[in-house]
Amino acid sequence: MSRRRRLTGEAALNAAYGRIDHTPLLRAWGVELSDDMLRLALTHRSFANENGNLPNNERLEFLGDAVLGLSVAEQLYRQFPDRSESDISKMRAGVVNMYALADVARELGMGDHLILGRGEMLTGGSDKNSIIADSVEAMLGAIYLEHGFDVARSTVLRIFERRITTAPSTGLTMDWKTVLLEKLSDLQLHAEPVYEATAQGPDHDQTFNATVTVDGEVRGTGSGHTKKEAEHHAARAAYRYFSGLDH
Repeated sequence: MSRRRRLTGEAALNAAYGRIDHTPLLRAWGVELSDDMLRLALTHRSFANENGNLPNNERLEFLGDAVLGLSVAEQLYRQFPDRSESDISKMRAGVVNMYALADVARELGMGDHLILGRGEMLTGGSDKNSIIADSVEAMLGAIYLEHGFDVARSTVLRIFERRITTAPSTGLTMDWKTVLLEKLSDLQLHAEPVYEATAQGPDHDQTFNATVTVDGEVRGTGSGHTKKEAEHHAARAAYRYFSGLDH
């Protein structure tokens, strides 16, 4: 019996796109997109490069980044009229940074729908912060092209509403280690957080796992592709613990 020929090019893309029902994703976003536009928004360059340099979602990401930045900046300007330019600039960074976008992507279930190359699939690309964060911007770019700026902006404000509202408390500093220290001080807990990190995998593709211990108890864990990123996530998890968000 002859082996089945591996699909490539457009045929491979259509097959990968068709394997998953994307209706739940569009429902989570609250919009409709044509198959052509949605397929493009979900196509990561790793898949495109492995299949004959197909179009990928990076150009949509470029558009979406602009839509997101302007929409959030305008809302912060209107919602917090007493804040200085410096403050709202930092607040915007708190709303639209990679980690915040990755959190949004996970809430929307983006990772399950991305069309990734084999290498990225094998190394957990569907949950890499950089990849899933970029996919949110690509989706916003697609929404902008199909529905215009008003719909794209309303989508941003709906999806990011909670983050925009809490921007004054979380956006003025994105150093979660500092945020955690401030929270411990507020709680009159004067123990210094202790971070420990271990690395797994080959040197060219390591994953770091970090813990943060407070008063002898592990209060947060995190992982990332650098020690700093892993500790960042651990500190954020500990902050959520001490804020009562994960109880």
